[in-house]
Amino acid sequence: MWLLGAILLVHKTCVTAMGSFNHYVIVKFKDGVEVEELIQGLEKMVSGIDQVKSFEWGKDIESHEMLRQGFTHVFLMAFNGKEEFNAFQTHPNHVEFSGVFSPAIEKIVVLDFPSKLVKAPA
Repeated sequence: MWLLGAILLVHKTCVTAMGSFNHYVIVKFKDGVEVEELIQGLEKMVSGIDQVKSFEWGKDIESHEMLRQGFTHVFLMAFNGKEEFNAFQTHPNHVEFSGVFSPAIEKIVVLDFPSKLVKAPA
């Protein structure tokens, strides 16, 4: 019986990993923008949207300017699938926050993609 449970757990893990959909946003903020306030607003917005499975962000501290091309911050959201991502895109909280976030950006790169898990976190 434990073997069947283990097989079901592995299957569930594989289905979840295969169905993962990511939203990467890489930005350079305009001069004078209160970045910390903006990030606090982003954290609050994400916390209120159930479709967001996870959210991470960071500020570049290692790359040479030539490599980073002015970009300073990256934001990563993960979803259980593209349908969840689509629901996030049209969620009223996201639409409202985009009106605050977008004018603060000088440059942006957005990548939306299904991911393939190669090595699971330990």
